[in-house]
Amino acid sequence: MKWFHTAAISLSLLVVSGCASITGNDEPQWLYPPMAVPLQAGIQQEVQIARLTQLLQRADLSDQVRAKMFYERGSYYDSVGLKDLARLDYDQSLSLEPAQPELYNLLGVYYTQVGEFDAAYDSFDSALELDPQNSYAARNRAVALYYGDRIHLAIEDITKHYEEDPSDPFRSLWLYIIKSEQDPKQARAELEQSYQERDDQWGWLLVAITLHDVNDDQVFNAILQGTRDNTLLAQRLTEAYFYLAKRYQQEGDYAQALSLYKLVLSFNVYEYVEHRYALLELSRIYHTVRDEQKQQQGDDNSEQQ
Repeated sequence: MKWFHTAAISLSLLVVSGCASITGNDEPQWLYPPMAVPLQAGIQQEVQIARLTQLLQRADLSDQVRAKMFYERGSYYDSVGLKDLARLDYDQSLSLEPAQPELYNLLGVYYTQVGEFDAAYDSFDSALELDPQNSYAARNRAVALYYGDRIHLAIEDITKHYEEDPSDPFRSLWLYIIKSEQDPKQARAELEQSYQERDDQWGWLLVAITLHDVNDDQVFNAILQGTRDNTLLAQRLTEAYFYLAKRYQQEGDYAQALSLYKLVLSFNVYEYVEHRYALLELSRIYHTVRDEQKQQQGDDNSEQQ
């Protein structure tokens, strides 16, 4: 029996799922968006931060051990949303042990998130120079180039990244998002082709969202029926709302996109790139709307004259 037909558990699920009404054909119509309890810093994370802070005060640590500790503490800071403290620890770790491609990748994402694109490109270049097979750095550099309005270079990077593993739904999604800036019809045709060859990975549901192959209610149902674990639910909703927001944004429905990006941020899934880039997307929408309003005011003034 479906969960929304079971009165005994409906109250507990209301906390994480939002409210739904039932139509005559038993299909839910959402009054409020499905939610998860926002993730909170756990006692283990706090204890590890305190422990590493204490250990770093020791004078007898080798540079290699100290670099590892800065990296670990930075990772804990990052996981609880303290991104600036994380960046400081990452920088100190790299000053002691420069050959850390994964750290350059993390710094590149940080710089992308705050709009410092030249620093992001340098970080990703360093990561890929140290580890040419680092697929995360390759994708993230393409995304940084996209946000930095270097679309031609972004397409080159993301196309190469996609061709290395066409079965990865996230590679297909970002290929579509980036190529849509140059050729929306071709980008959509390629995404549809990839979707026809899909397997059962969770990410293909996000592609279905983008292609309107499923409606929003079906997506929410699939997510809610797929897990009862709050952490996984928060992660899945973070991804789903981000790509749904991206779709609305491409369609020019900025009000819906703004609301969904704010929901992405609400779950506190700090380590996901979808959470990291949601603030950047909000800023882009605000600038787009402002520019459109200025253009409209200019047109109105021209007509009056």
